[in-house]
Amino acid sequence: MRCHNDTLIIVGKIGSGKTTQLPQFLFNARLCRDGKTIGITHPRRVVVVTVAKRVAEECGVEFEDATSISTRIKYMIDGLLLREALLDPYLSRYSIIIVDEAHERTVHTDVLLGLLKNIQRARSKSFNDRVNIEKNKENNVTLSDKDNGLIIMSASLDARGFSDARAVHVQGRQFPVDIFYTHHAEADYLDAALITIFQIHLEEGPEEIESVERLVKERLQQLPEGTLPSEKQMRAFRQAPAGFRKVILATNIAETSVTIPGIKYVIDPGLEKARSYDPVKGMESLIIVPISKSQALFDNLSCEGSGKCFRLYPEGEFDKLENSTKPEIKRCNLSNVILLLKALGINDIVGLLSFNYVPWYINIFELSNTASIVKSLEQLFLLGALTDECKLSNPVGHQMAQLPLDPVYSRALILASQFNCLEEMLITVAMLSVESIFYGPRARTAMRCFSSPEGDHLTLVNVYHACDEFLDKRVVGLSKEKKDKILSKWCKENFINSRSLRHARDIHSQIRCHVEQMGLRVASCGDGMVQFRKCLAASFFLNAALRQPEGTYRYLM
Repeated sequence: MRCHNDTLIIVGKIGSGKTTQLPQFLFNARLCRDGKTIGITHPRRVVVVTVAKRVAEECGVEFEDATSISTRIKYMIDGLLLREALLDPYLSRYSIIIVDEAHERTVHTDVLLGLLKNIQRARSKSFNDRVNIEKNKENNVTLSDKDNGLIIMSASLDARGFSDARAVHVQGRQFPVDIFYTHHAEADYLDAALITIFQIHLEEGPEEIESVERLVKERLQQLPEGTLPSEKQMRAFRQAPAGFRKVILATNIAETSVTIPGIKYVIDPGLEKARSYDPVKGMESLIIVPISKSQALFDNLSCEGSGKCFRLYPEGEFDKLENSTKPEIKRCNLSNVILLLKALGINDIVGLLSFNYVPWYINIFELSNTASIVKSLEQLFLLGALTDECKLSNPVGHQMAQLPLDPVYSRALILASQFNCLEEMLITVAMLSVESIFYGPRARTAMRCFSSPEGDHLTLVNVYHACDEFLDKRVVGLSKEKKDKILSKWCKENFINSRSLRHARDIHSQIRCHVEQMGLRVASCGDGMVQFRKCLAASFFLNAALRQPEGTYRYLM
């Protein structure tokens, strides 16, 4: 690769070691000289943390969730590398960049690949200019000095679309997998999945159904979920205690490049929740859709032996599935991505997002939804992020681009800093960024305890403040574990989703750090909420709708 190709495609099955071993091979081959780093991106944070810990153990170094100037192998989510490009447009600290799980086609992965090809061209030109200068000086410059490598890795990517890149196929350890289908489609796939768990368990032991039910109630009610802290998600990778069976209820995170040890059975309902965007209404939602053939889960069985895959749909339905996942770039709001690209100096947004300017991408990247691009540009203009010439406004547009948030939220925070209510807006944005705070049949009753006559946004602020007041009185000097237990109890008593509230508090801390680094003043408006409500109206006006006589609503924008 170093002598003939700047770009290399590696296609390897789960368990082939490409994610953990390849960066170490490159490091040992001294391909990150002169203090440079090998960067590896992945779409999912839980995988990034897991793999980084694994590689740290294999390299005999202590794992830290931070990097320094001495870091030589760096794992990160793909969105983070995009953000790094804001400060370093040529990503000059990296000698080789590896984009893992490219077949997942997340919007950040797709845009990152297009951006990396641009960077690769610019760095190649810089290298060639240097070669010509050194030739005139009669000095030697070898291709090993050309720190310009891009490696794209996947378990199922069609490498034929990359016309000028070399492709390498890596075989993982293969074990037989028995696949079973149902005779007819299951109306209730959740119920069918649970019944299948029982059947698998009872096949291997004499337990009665009552004992299985008790096992489910006692051991499965606290399963780690994707929005839990990463240390709790790691429980899925631990070995089950003696006498216990590990059951993992997973979303499509089970398709990732990390092999979960001990998995012998996979139950595939054939459905997933996917993002969907309506550019006319400007609304994004999660809808249940069929998976693609490339998402078939049996490839992700543990590499420790043979296994079985139970598909909760007929074999004929599998044949009807799409071969690959519909790219996220065709089904999501592109405003945040466009804002980032504008900040990077890329003004040909339609050209980049359709990848027409990248010849080796034409065959695999479909034209993105032009209507979505136009709608996103219109929204950014209305929010004040773009000028009449469709360039970033100063300072609002540049400030919004620095925040890794929905542009509406970014605009709200910037406005709130000017009207001395940024603390309340930080809370609001954090609470709006998580799942519903209230849960259960008594959610409405619980909501009334915190409700504000001035709107739901202020109700969310009241919940957050009530939690702060409770914690200030009860958890001073206690360990983190005891704090979590006390908070969980308070949430249960008030019918509040403790997982969502914890997540919101984490988001609040992260965003607060961002705005403070930007120099925005974090102040509270106290009980005077007029300015706060004005900021809400000036930022969320795109959601304004007019109630019609028949009870429906018509968008005003």
